[in-house]
Amino acid sequence: MDATDRTILALLAEDGRRPFAELGAEVGLSASAAKRRVDRLRVRGLIAGFTVTLGGEALAWRTQAFVELYCDGKTAPSGIRAAVVRHPEVMGAYTVTGDADAVLMVRARDTAHLEEAVERLRTERFVLRTRTTLVLSRLVERPAAVE
Repeated sequence: MDATDRTILALLAEDGRRPFAELGAEVGLSASAAKRRVDRLRVRGLIAGFTVTLGGEALAWRTQAFVELYCDGKTAPSGIRAAVVRHPEVMGAYTVTGDADAVLMVRARDTAHLEEAVERLRTERFVLRTRTTLVLSRLVERPAAVE
């Protein structure tokens, strides 16, 4: 991957619908050359796909929290993933170091919806307890960085 590929990836991370002509102009290529580069990046697996990323506001889910999961000792990350993916409020799930076994990023319509979602998460057989931290404001949110 060269500097042009990295620039193309960074531009597509900002706007995955950027026209090939615009993309090419940004990196000094024709539209068709830019398309060939993008096609090669897709074949190599560096671009997994194009998608729409909805903000929580688009769904009217403006309440956000981080929920720490504390699990019984024999819970594998694959088991946590299989369970939490069934909860539509879970926007992200991560295994972490420290006392908690996983941290979830959860969005909900309001605090009542958040409470209901956390209570549903607590019913998963492996969850011993949870700890929820409510987000007051989002200071920075960025797409993935391309190096």
